[in-house]
Amino acid sequence: MGMQYDIKATKPLASTGSFVDQNDNNMTRTRIKAIYAICGAAAGSVTITNGNGGETLFVMNTPAVANCGYIYIILPGEGILAGSALYGTVSNTASTIVFYG
Repeated sequence: MGMQYDIKATKPLASTGSFVDQNDNNMTRTRIKAIYAICGAAAGSVTITNGNGGETLFVMNTPAVANCGYIYIILPGEGILAGSALYGTVSNTASTIVFYG
């Protein structure tokens, strides 16, 4: 079995826009390994696409419960590949972080 590679985290995304790394660089080709979202006060969602207007890679709905806490999803296998960039459309979610490697 091969050695697991290092996992990194984006900066929190609090509104619709491009995910950036810890040095404020836009993400390029990225393999999403996990997603962490802090819920808002009502039902919401996070949609991750391959760049702005690109292919939808992942949609996560948050519960219709005020202040439900957070959602953390570890993706199976090798995760989800974004071939060019990571863009998030955020609705009623306090913030979202993508773990990638």
